[in-house]
Amino acid sequence: MRKTIFIIFIVLGIILTACAPAAAEPVTLKIAVLPIIDTLPMYVADAEGLFAKHGVTVEFVPVASAPERDQLLAAGQADGTVNETLSVMLFNKDTVQMQAVRYALRPVEGFGHFFILASAKSGITDAQGLKGVEIGVSQGTVIEYVTERLLQAEGLTSDEIKTIAVPKIPDRMALLASGELSAGVLPDPLASLATSQGAVKVLDDSLHPEYGFSVISFRKEVIDANPEGVKAFLAAIEEATDLINADSSKYTSLLSDKGLVPPPLLETFKVPPFPVKDVPTEEEWNDALDWAKEKGMLTTDVSYADSVNGSLLP
Repeated sequence: MRKTIFIIFIVLGIILTACAPAAAEPVTLKIAVLPIIDTLPMYVADAEGLFAKHGVTVEFVPVASAPERDQLLAAGQADGTVNETLSVMLFNKDTVQMQAVRYALRPVEGFGHFFILASAKSGITDAQGLKGVEIGVSQGTVIEYVTERLLQAEGLTSDEIKTIAVPKIPDRMALLASGELSAGVLPDPLASLATSQGAVKVLDDSLHPEYGFSVISFRKEVIDANPEGVKAFLAAIEEATDLINADSSKYTSLLSDKGLVPPPLLETFKVPPFPVKDVPTEEEWNDALDWAKEKGMLTTDVSYADSVNGSLLP
């Protein structure tokens, strides 16, 4: 009898063990990263062990360009990234594939994100001097959008705003320096490098933060499958943001190691304050949407509610 009871207990133990849920494995998120200052909170979160603290594993996938980034996302080889609402719209023009879940970097007074620069040889010093002047941009991107909106805010008409496609930033910098390009648009810190070499700052987006911000986005499929993992990622970003805003000088080595700031600027570059948890507004979304439709990049509306998701913020 005792032997029978013993066997029953063993069998029950085996059954219960088999039925017990397996220990959840930490979620791994692959993040496509361009060498831009916007990604600093991600690197700080990694260096400070904040991703591990919140139970998420993050793998960075370096990319050299926005098209390469978008190809990886489209192929499912990256889960999230830093991009712009325009990029999210283009992903979502037919079906919802991406969602913006947080601001990444947003210009504030004294810290622009995108700069309209004039060549030192052009003689241009203000927005009025840019009437009819070809401005080097990467067309169909946030850079062209910001350029047009900033100049419109300064009173220039659509007919007076001229842009020319110079897709590669190093080419834009070289042509500005040589004077072959009278004006061009660069993101910081490369804009700071260009001005240190003689370029003239005409305008930046710090007075119009509604145009020049970037966002953290994830594929909708990843959010649906691992909402807690994305929440953990964003909680770590929030802590990293607080650390940077409290004392950014602690992370100079990261700026260098990750190629976020050109070596000549490392000692003088001031890290911008990073935004605390929030997502783009519907008004910001709709303005960029209207611009994309004007340019023929989109033919229909793309839903703000489906494309911007603030529910995952800590």
